[in-house]
Amino acid sequence: MELKKVVITGGPGTGKTSVIKNLADNGFTCVPEIIRSMTEAAKLEDNPNEITTNPLAFVDDPMAFNQKLLDGRKQQYIDALKEDSELIFFDRGIPDVLAYMDYFDQAYADEFIRACDSHRYDKVIILPPWKEIYSSDSSRLENFQEAMEIHEHLLATYKRFQYDPIFIPKGPVAERVSYILELIRK
Repeated sequence: MELKKVVITGGPGTGKTSVIKNLADNGFTCVPEIIRSMTEAAKLEDNPNEITTNPLAFVDDPMAFNQKLLDGRKQQYIDALKEDSELIFFDRGIPDVLAYMDYFDQAYADEFIRACDSHRYDKVIILPPWKEIYSSDSSRLENFQEAMEIHEHLLATYKRFQYDPIFIPKGPVAERVSYILELIRK
């Protein structure tokens, strides 16, 4: 079997991390999301009690933050290809960086576009907004309306790069994981 690279993405609070955790717990190779640790680090540089939105809206240098995020995701991609695995799941992909930059109306250099073109995934799984499970926390700072808008930007960005995103129905984590695995087996 040829290596398959699968992105699991969606707006904030859609259950991505729970799905990835379940896949990892079941022995699949999974690449974790890196934005949470970057958000916490960015908050430490500012007054964490005053931070109420996505780090791209409050960091001193959003382009440097985005560049660091892009570089981190590219390195995760490169490192994942060295894994002894035929199937790798990514908690967010490189195009997510551009989707968020578009959401915040931030310009990006051609390097960001080239990264999306040269680091391709085999399947893109999108978990839709789900109000009933949505909650904010210290790293997920968007409200549900913002999460829905980010979802639309993610969908548009992946389509822009010629992906055909597959939507996963709402449901218990185990059912969502089974659905994903069935899609990949086809």
